[in-house]
Amino acid sequence: MGSKKVNLKIRVLILLFGCVNLSGFNSSGKINILRENLEDLRGQFKRQSIEQSEKQLSGRAVYEKYCLTCHQSNGSGVPGMHPPLGPGSWVGKEPKDLIKILMEGLSGKIEVNDEVYKDNMPSQSKLTDDEIVEVLTYIRSNFGNNYKSVTPEMVKSVRANHLK
Repeated sequence: MGSKKVNLKIRVLILLFGCVNLSGFNSSGKINILRENLEDLRGQFKRQSIEQSEKQLSGRAVYEKYCLTCHQSNGSGVPGMHPPLGPGSWVGKEPKDLIKILMEGLSGKIEVNDEVYKDNMPSQSKLTDDEIVEVLTYIRSNFGNNYKSVTPEMVKSVRANHLK
């Protein structure tokens, strides 16, 4: 949501800057302030984009290390063994449920997208809170998914209850 606010601010400043120029108002002091504000917003937007890209890369690295073997590089899974991670899968569940699955693992028959899967998923409780945030956010925003990010607070809450 932060990037939407930045985009809106940039649009407003561009609109204002365009109106000032069209109206013939040439007070260089006010125009310079608008330019500086626009540059500040551009810098904030770039920093946010870089941070998001770094988180995506970190999440992808965790996925490739711990999840790829079973769920495949494209999240398609292995029929009858390991479920897919795309739309309609469990990835759309509440983040706390997914965090719990990562920490505790999963065994027995499960059904995803009308297909039964029988293999076990081992616990990934050895992952750090940051790794869990990154990998689940990566999965929830890739493979055709567009779900909200997992937050560190969500992971801390589940881990605190998990350790009781």
